Amino acid sequence: MTGAPHGQVVRPTRTATWNYIRGNDTAASAHARCRPDRRWFVSIDAWDEEAYAPLMTAMCEDLRQDLYMNVSGDDGDGLERWRKLGFEIGRREIEFTIPVDPARTGLTDAPPPDGIVLISADAADEQGLRELDDRLRADVPGTDGWFNDPQEFGEYTFDERHFDPSTYLVAVDNSREEFAGLVRVWTNPRESRLGLIGTTASYRRRGLARALLAAAFSPLHERGVAHISAEIDETNDASINLLESIGATRTVETLELIRRSDH
Repeated sequence: MTGAPHGQVVRPTRTATWNYIRGNDTAASAHARCRPDRRWFVSIDAWDEEAYAPLMTAMCEDLRQDLYMNVSGDDGDGLERWRKLGFEIGRREIEFTIPVDPARTGLTDAPPPDGIVLISADAADEQGLRELDDRLRADVPGTDGWFNDPQEFGEYTFDERHFDPSTYLVAVDNSREEFAGLVRVWTNPRESRLGLIGTTASYRRRGLARALLAAAFSPLHERGVAHISAEIDETNDASINLLESIGATRTVETLELIRRSDH
């Protein structure tokens, strides 16, 4: 179940750092990370407002790419600062708090459709899993063009600090020998997060997404976890409707800002 053979250019994650030096001390730092979708996300750690402009200039001159960053929707001062540095709002995401108790979600009887079984991601063919991840991300606003590097995908996916075989599940159609969807919950001692829930086009509107969520939430509920979080693009009506149908509530808004390279 590795899909049709094809070639694809991938961009492994790259990082860069710039320091703002005053005397012999590092007064502030800027950081950039290039994701597999070739988007550069940047941040600046500084208490001194004077450091922002020269650090931003250095990043723009060195990277010569569109730059992205996230700020909280209620951070008016931060938004104004980044606007002065050339950023504008590109996307909006809504953060949700999602209960995992089946008595609250209503996911008490949500089996997968006939012919489909759910397996742990570590039991799936890794190449097929990677290609499934790529396909599903193509339908997620803000991650189009994402193609995982094989080695990096394996290291990141199965990192023992975050990977939980009981909450990262893959739906398999054995009769057609293909993957149908996946759910991935990243586990964290402070708060677990729904990283991705998705099904391929031919398996939608059949209850598979609900079955995947039910299966991933069950072990979390048994461990005493009350809720997890998720971020959904405001235009992703299907995902928003799914989460709200199981009792998810909106908390805060996150703004994805972009600074065009031709600014």
